[in-house]
Amino acid sequence: MRAALLEPTGRPLTLVDDIVVADPGPGDVVVKVHACGVCHSDLSNVNGTYPVPGPIVLGHEAAGIVEAVGAGVTTVAPGDRVIISPIATCGHCYQCLRGDYGVCEQAMSVTTGTFIDGSSPLSRAGATVFRGLGVGGFGEYSLVHASAAVRIADDTPLDVACVIGCSIQTGVGAVLNTAKVTPGSTVLVMGLGGVGIAIVQGARLAGASRIIVSDPVSARRDAAARFGATDAIDPTTDDVISQVLAITGGGVDYAFEAVGKGALVDQAVWTTRPGGMIVMVGAAPITDAVTINPAVVFMASEKKLVGSFLGSCNSRRDIPRLLSLWRAGHLDFEGMITHRRPIDEVNEAFADMEAGVGIRTVLTF
Repeated sequence: MRAALLEPTGRPLTLVDDIVVADPGPGDVVVKVHACGVCHSDLSNVNGTYPVPGPIVLGHEAAGIVEAVGAGVTTVAPGDRVIISPIATCGHCYQCLRGDYGVCEQAMSVTTGTFIDGSSPLSRAGATVFRGLGVGGFGEYSLVHASAAVRIADDTPLDVACVIGCSIQTGVGAVLNTAKVTPGSTVLVMGLGGVGIAIVQGARLAGASRIIVSDPVSARRDAAARFGATDAIDPTTDDVISQVLAITGGGVDYAFEAVGKGALVDQAVWTTRPGGMIVMVGAAPITDAVTINPAVVFMASEKKLVGSFLGSCNSRRDIPRLLSLWRAGHLDFEGMITHRRPIDEVNEAFADMEAGVGIRTVLTF
């Protein structure tokens, strides 16, 4: 197949056409990828913030059409349109049985570029090629477990639906599943990329009375207002903590960090009211730390600091729900997609992201 490949030597990604995809084994599905969003997690792999094994096909926000299925697969069939989820929940491990789908034992393999048994379905000249976050959506085909391929209606545009795979699940899920934001609450969203904008939409959907956003890019702050933000802060000129306390009269009920910086989590802690919740959604570099100082104040104020991985979603439950909300006009996917590029322009898409241009870029084959 053709794919954008990140070599062990690093960027830029190169377009190759000689990657071999294995035949589907029992319980597997091969999807012909039509569209894949570009996520900041991909950029973190490209720039070395999160080192990954190489060579690797990145991309994990993908949608396409089922090409083939392995033995025992009954949930999808060749010709079905599907969204691929980075987390293929098993449904029977300790975490899944407790409803903690984001930390399914099987899902933890997404960070290794392989299946849980250490194998990869991709190769090149006989050597292993890894796949980014369990999908490898920058390739023409993706081989995944059937639980990762969620069937969608035939009239669903794939270049729009693909954003559900990561940004929508992560952002809206963080609000509805992880934090369980209640109507009338006040919310702070730090960072307005694809995930941050999805959090804004989730907060609006949950009935938040005040949605405060913070991002250094003015165009993103302006865009956030169209998705439901009520107040905007420029962190390059204003003190976020004092501004949030002034707007709310004591702190927000929920603060979401969607950039991936430990220092912003530290800041978010002090923007919440006593009893409030801080939700870590962005993936911070492994060298980052979160410092709660003084710890006794945090304890006495009964605040909660929680992590959220892919919005704590069970994709087989949440993707149909999110699509229904989109069809009813309650979620806007199209407005989040500010650029569309062919796969050949994958490096330009990363350059846009680094420059803070747009919200979401979708690559198409």
